[in-house]
Amino acid sequence: MPLGLYIAVPFCRTKCTYCNFASGVFPRELFERYVRRVCTEIERSRQTALHMGGLLEGRVDSIYLGGGTPTLLDVAQLERIFVTIRQNFELAPDAEITVEYAPGAPSDRVFDACARWGVNRVSLGVQSFIDQEAAVVGRLHKRAMVLEDVARLRSLGIRNLNLDLIAGLPHQTRESWETSLDELISLDLPHASIYMLEVDEDSRLGRELVAGGRKYHAHFVPDDDLTAELYETACERLNRARVRQYEISNFARAGFESRHNLKYWTRQPYLGFGLDAHSMLYGRDGAAAVRFSNPDQLDEYLAGGRPACTPVSARSSIEEAFFLGLRLNRGVDLKRMAEQLGEAPVGEYSAKISGLAAAGLLANEGGLIRLTARGRLLSNEVFEQFLSDGSGGGSL
Repeated sequence: MPLGLYIAVPFCRTKCTYCNFASGVFPRELFERYVRRVCTEIERSRQTALHMGGLLEGRVDSIYLGGGTPTLLDVAQLERIFVTIRQNFELAPDAEITVEYAPGAPSDRVFDACARWGVNRVSLGVQSFIDQEAAVVGRLHKRAMVLEDVARLRSLGIRNLNLDLIAGLPHQTRESWETSLDELISLDLPHASIYMLEVDEDSRLGRELVAGGRKYHAHFVPDDDLTAELYETACERLNRARVRQYEISNFARAGFESRHNLKYWTRQPYLGFGLDAHSMLYGRDGAAAVRFSNPDQLDEYLAGGRPACTPVSARSSIEEAFFLGLRLNRGVDLKRMAEQLGEAPVGEYSAKISGLAAAGLLANEGGLIRLTARGRLLSNEVFEQFLSDGSGGGSL
């Protein structure tokens, strides 16, 4: 089965207040060291896979440069990454090649070079079309920049575009959210991602919420009920515009679903390179699968820190199949899962599935189980029911 490749580029022009990723503002003199380290990691991927006990397919049908802001790298650095990938993997002719991008960041040279290297999909981290909402969480773009960049990308022939919005930002209201949705829908993009703000205590905004501070506008964050309402409004409006929801946070026109992200949700193999990058490969010697991840501290990664490995047991495979598969609107086919992973162990979840259905969080249609609209809002609570070390034995 073809691989997906993920390349993490952790460099940002500014750190968003809600972000808890392994990314940030770093000196430019580190960029070159980082690119060298990533390229070395790509070149050693076969040895790494062997050491971790994974089976490595040489053919690649999706590449995703995420971050951070990959387009902060200069043209020569980005080119080295793409050349190193092509030297070490067989790239499918129709491969999906995605670059994440913060509006207003790259030069024309970077845009032109991306098109030359075969980049055919760009994901824009907009989060809000309201300038004040974007500014208070650390975004540097204005609405006008987003519109200009979409036009520039389309002029280069890159029309497979995704745009991210976040429901629940500080100062957001029903009216301002409708304005952002109006702008998104008017752009007629083939893909959109809608996230509900999750305030993590490891982010600046999260720490401020806990402490009751005011610097990062935590006191203007909408409550959970309003955030859920904004998300539901987005689902309704995008579906009505024929940008159909296919995953909890993702919407697409037919044929434009993210091939790379679908690998994560359907447990297909992928390799991650760079800071805090994660990988999953099918296992050798009878192991169901292996997962491994790179260090999440930049100094450790640049110093050659080795990835940490987590073998995936048969039981863990079933748990993953449930909580990843249920993210998708198409849901989980219990009969097919039983054929692949064993009828008896899958059957052990029957009581939990019945309980979730009775609580209105799951729909069970002849053995095809899906999250309901309410279940999508409470998805983390649903997923916990399928984890052996979670709250699966508790009440709903």
